[in-house]
Amino acid sequence: MAIDQDFTYTDAFLACPECDLVHAVPSIREGEQGRCTRCGALLYVRHKNSLDRALAFALTGLMFFILANMFPLLTFEMEGVSQSNRLIDGAIAFWNAGYWELGIVVFVSSVVAPLMVLLVLITLLLPMRLNRVPPSPQLQIRTLNHLRPWAMSEIFVLGIIVAFVKLQDFADVSVGLSLFAFVLMVAATVMAYLTLDEDALWSRLREIEA
Repeated sequence: MAIDQDFTYTDAFLACPECDLVHAVPSIREGEQGRCTRCGALLYVRHKNSLDRALAFALTGLMFFILANMFPLLTFEMEGVSQSNRLIDGAIAFWNAGYWELGIVVFVSSVVAPLMVLLVLITLLLPMRLNRVPPSPQLQIRTLNHLRPWAMSEIFVLGIIVAFVKLQDFADVSVGLSLFAFVLMVAATVMAYLTLDEDALWSRLREIEA
């Protein structure tokens, strides 16, 4: 693995996603990168201030999530009749139409899972920022990994954009403040995931527990 500075190896191994060459994973410091010795592909990065940055993005995402639920996403006006839709209204519409299974899936993927991801991140990282052990770090990390496939907010955003384009053919459609807040929440959540370094997370937990 191409790292200029001295390092020690751990017991972990990592296969290159480009050429499948297996590497012994070294312990690297913040700001360093691990690259494949055969093809030079980036294997992993140790971000600087990973935990603080992930916490900041999670707190920002929670703020935008609250705003996204306070105002309409889209407002439709046709033949003098105006109707506004909130984030939760899609799930309610499926439920009222008899498609309760779809209503539950939409509610979980667009509301519950994104909120839970942000709350788990905050309750995991905030105590560590205050030099305290989180309530149940192992359970929180497992929960975060299980929730991630269900938090499909970016797919929900694409659906809203498609609906916005299609409905403009026969109605006046205006974008509400909640849509901007929801998009920013999605971006903040993605950035929290990208900056969170699990190695730094476990190292910090060991330091606090010591």
